[in-house]
Amino acid sequence: MATFQKNRERGMLDGQFLIAMPGMVDSNFARTVIFVCAHSDDGAMGFILNRPQQLTFPDVLLHLEIVDRLQAIRLPERTRAFQIQTGGPVETGRGFVLHSDDYLSESSIPVSDDICLTATLDIVRAISRGAGPSRAMMMLGYAGWGAGQLEAEIANNGWLTCAANEDLIFDRDLGDKYDRALAAMGVAPAMLSMTAGHA
Repeated sequence: MATFQKNRERGMLDGQFLIAMPGMVDSNFARTVIFVCAHSDDGAMGFILNRPQQLTFPDVLLHLEIVDRLQAIRLPERTRAFQIQTGGPVETGRGFVLHSDDYLSESSIPVSDDICLTATLDIVRAISRGAGPSRAMMMLGYAGWGAGQLEAEIANNGWLTCAANEDLIFDRDLGDKYDRALAAMGVAPAMLSMTAGHA
């Protein structure tokens, strides 16, 4: 599986959206929009952008012992409302923050021209203090594929691919993000075939 490295070459699907086709049988990925962060000959890694998570940001801060219960109650509303999402079925206990490049730490890794990934506590602490990036989302877990696996799924009509849209990545309205990602491509869900066609 592809891993994040500071100075790696970008892969063909880096910074792309994967949009699940209607025939996607894996319930982990049905009607998902995924942002691919790392793609290489070794595999791929990305994050589901439209699956809510029941945990709240104060829950995470309490679990990590960054704040106590009294401090959690006193967090500003913007901090309390910081959205946690399900990033994928792999390592679901691990947190990742996808964010704008106006926040950088030693551990931040650029995944596109304007978007970085940080998976260390420093960014969680910064967000809790209101000092984090201007745009961010936290995911628990990620989506991963082994060598050649994602390419095979795309070839078998499992995914549509298109350039990622930063506004859609950070949009907090998850309910219709799938339909809006398709609409951005000029595709209506009813137009999608369940099976691959050949001209």
